[in-house]
Amino acid sequence: MQPQHQRLEPFQVAGLTARTTNRDESDPEAARIGTLWDRFFGERVYEKTPHRVNDMRLFGVYSSYETDAEGAFDVTTGVAVADGPTSVRIEGGDYLVFHGQGEMPQMVLAVWQSIWHYFESHPQIRRRYRTDFEAYSGPEQVAIHIGVLLD
Repeated sequence: MQPQHQRLEPFQVAGLTARTTNRDESDPEAARIGTLWDRFFGERVYEKTPHRVNDMRLFGVYSSYETDAEGAFDVTTGVAVADGPTSVRIEGGDYLVFHGQGEMPQMVLAVWQSIWHYFESHPQIRRRYRTDFEAYSGPEQVAIHIGVLLD
């Protein structure tokens, strides 16, 4: 999978947040991301979030990285907002975008596997570990944005 490069302006996402690790997410008893998405849809957070902007995508944001892919991080399920005290700021900058289409959640997991493989195969491309995000434009479409450092 060959990603596309995009330079993005900063924006805000608000919703529900949990702290987790990739290790916890591989353990069904400790995983939090699926439960967070279940709450997001069950409580219809996407309809109730104040200051929502005219962007109909849903977002899964990874932020507040402790270190790298091995450390803890925050995950936020949400929608784009104009501003707000409970929002997370997507940093502007350079991102590599990986696209996926298919049945959830298997498709998203497969795209993440491709992302990890891509960075293992391209050690000269370094991740920022500031903000990364999944942008869902439909029930079976995702664009995963990974912040990178370009020289």
